[in-house]
Amino acid sequence: MKSNGSLVKPAASFDEPVEMLKACHERIAAQCLTLERLAAYLPLHGADTQAQQAASAVMRYFDVAGPHHHADEEHDLFPMLIEAGQRLGSPVAERIASLSSEHRSLEAAWAQLRVVLADIAQGKASSPETVRVDDFVGAYRAHIVLEESQILPFAEASLSEEQLARLSAAMVARRTHTPR
Repeated sequence: MKSNGSLVKPAASFDEPVEMLKACHERIAAQCLTLERLAAYLPLHGADTQAQQAASAVMRYFDVAGPHHHADEEHDLFPMLIEAGQRLGSPVAERIASLSSEHRSLEAAWAQLRVVLADIAQGKASSPETVRVDDFVGAYRAHIVLEESQILPFAEASLSEEQLARLSAAMVARRTHTPR
């Protein structure tokens, strides 16, 4: 399918859970870009309406979708890959342990950034430390590169259709809100 002379990528669906994880990475990267732009914008414009909206959008993403993404990996994908790695004699378990540790570091960095973003979202004149934003964004980008270059290709090559279906079902269930 073409649009304006370029190929249009179809939206990922939970029917293809590895593609959905890649799409989540794209959204994380987009939020990181927004965070960088916000850090550059604030010193010039302060916590105006545009800054407040950007801070709120980044917070919404990393407060909800970010934890879901980490849970998709840690509770569902990673255990399957560790099992496959043992079966195939792959050192993937070592990489997964490192990635899980990175998740904790990213979550801790997010908790610190979120405090500043909450002030910005409320219109309080505040600005995240550039180094803190750069560290968070850089860590997330490196994390995504590792997952996409090593972990997700291993998942595509080693997981069965049944395992992919279980992964998909868990991802959908995690995002399904049941009324109380």
